[in-house]
Amino acid sequence: MNFKKTRILSLLVMLTMVLGLVFAPMVGVYAEEAADNTVKITIVHTNDIHSRVSAGLGYAKVAAKIKALKEANPNVLVVDAGDTLHGQTFATISKGESIVKIMNSIGYDVMTPGNHDFNYGQDRLLELKELMNFDLITANVVKEDGSMLLEPYVIKEVGGLKIGFFGLSTPETAYKTNPLNVEGLTFADPVEATKKIVAELQEKGVDAIIAVAHLGIDEESIDKSYGVRDSVEGIDLIIDGHSHSTLDTIDNEGKDTLIVSTGEYNNNLGIVNLTFTDGELSAVEPTLFSSEEAADLEADAEIAAAIAAIEEENKEITSVIVGKTDVELDGVREHVRGGETNLSNLITDSMLAITKADMAITNGGGIRASIPAGDITMGDIITVLPFGNYVIVKEYTGAQILAALEHGTKSYPELAGSFAQVAGATFTLDLNAEAGSRVKDVKIGGELLDLEKTYKVATNDFMAVGGDDYIMFKEGNLVAEFQGLDEVLIEYVQELETIPAEVNPRMTVIAKEVEEEPVVEEPVIEEPVVEEPVVEEPKAEEPAAATTQSYEVKAGDVLWRIAKQFGLTWEKLAEFNSLKNPHLIFPGQQILIPVN
Repeated sequence: MNFKKTRILSLLVMLTMVLGLVFAPMVGVYAEEAADNTVKITIVHTNDIHSRVSAGLGYAKVAAKIKALKEANPNVLVVDAGDTLHGQTFATISKGESIVKIMNSIGYDVMTPGNHDFNYGQDRLLELKELMNFDLITANVVKEDGSMLLEPYVIKEVGGLKIGFFGLSTPETAYKTNPLNVEGLTFADPVEATKKIVAELQEKGVDAIIAVAHLGIDEESIDKSYGVRDSVEGIDLIIDGHSHSTLDTIDNEGKDTLIVSTGEYNNNLGIVNLTFTDGELSAVEPTLFSSEEAADLEADAEIAAAIAAIEEENKEITSVIVGKTDVELDGVREHVRGGETNLSNLITDSMLAITKADMAITNGGGIRASIPAGDITMGDIITVLPFGNYVIVKEYTGAQILAALEHGTKSYPELAGSFAQVAGATFTLDLNAEAGSRVKDVKIGGELLDLEKTYKVATNDFMAVGGDDYIMFKEGNLVAEFQGLDEVLIEYVQELETIPAEVNPRMTVIAKEVEEEPVVEEPVIEEPVVEEPVVEEPKAEEPAAATTQSYEVKAGDVLWRIAKQFGLTWEKLAEFNSLKNPHLIFPGQQILIPVN
């Protein structure tokens, strides 16, 4: 008997048994995963941050949340839907480079440029693209030679699957950035561009198609994401920006393609979980992670340190004190896009004072923040007016001025970035008149507007070349160019002894009359009455019912929302309170509410 061979055989048998015991559970696990055959991919998304790096969650907590998600599931992609590189001094001082550095550190994968990302000009956007460790894409921005400004799409491989992303930039960019910034570019129809790109991505065999769109869904948006969703099949998800909307404001009911958006200023972080079963997309589950939910989340130390370092560098410029105000100067978005404020008055007054023009006009959407009571710093001014616009004076006829005022108030009382803020002029806006003929009784320098006369008008260079669709301002003789609008405001503030606290209205609104439906009285059939003896009982005197109640205006309130709370129209509330400008209300103001 060959004992040597027998011993070797025994050892082999024992080794096989041991290996079987060790690896059997692992084989079972792999077999279970194979049987399940599902893959989950998480898409994290942001939009309309406007370089507010510390607002809402703040980029440091965004980074921390992304790290936590990646620890739970490595299949995570991070996407931004635009209007990110511009808006605050943090970004504007370096012309966007500081934001790119932070986004690189967080680990973004894809971004689509919004209209404000073109604010430094298309050449600067391309320079920033070279600094990005992520893909900057858009499928509908075409150069004069017919080529694309950026790559239209990118395919990301994750979890063994191919996810196709394509970008869309709003055609409103043509006039919602300085038109000179996009000179020579065409913003093609998003629907037509989408049809072409979706077909191309399908040919490449991607497992899911995601649109990263800076289009918006509100009334102010023209080419809405709804149009893309409803016109093109094959899109699995649209990550949207531009209208500052959130999940609860988007109508996704009954639609196969979901639209998601996070609102604005990092108030929410978007998280979408995609589940693939046997390689097919079987579930799309969107949620918002709010700044309130992030209250106990520890900020990412590396990102927080990077932000602090950049802010420290910027302080040499931003900390210079240029004036003082005893009251808050109101630049709230909902106020300057739908009415006049003390800050909008201050800005247009400064334009008028520096230029000595007949009137001044600027767009409410160009005012981006408020200034708190106390010292006014250069940083405050740059934050309020971040676009780098300069002041110019051009000659326009009275007819062109009237057309501009009609355009600048056409959305009123709805909000619009094009809302006309003026100085040196007054006018009445009659909401009972037809659109296009609502502006009446225009006066410049206290005298009625002469449609044939030529006036000197101070405006910003953005509007003077047709920005915010002020196409009537593209014409007109150039009289003079002045310094930047922020510099004009700084110079004016330095010369003032006190900042006017109250608003000096230039627009008077005639509220829309509400037609009451006639009441049809039904005939009353009288029945014979049998009189019974009445036993009189002493009656206690009842207090008279209150006919009004008072509501104290809170920060961010607008009249139509207050009216809605009490089942009224804003016109009724304005009339009851004798408000000359129904969309000019302030925190602490008492609004009377009719009860009966």
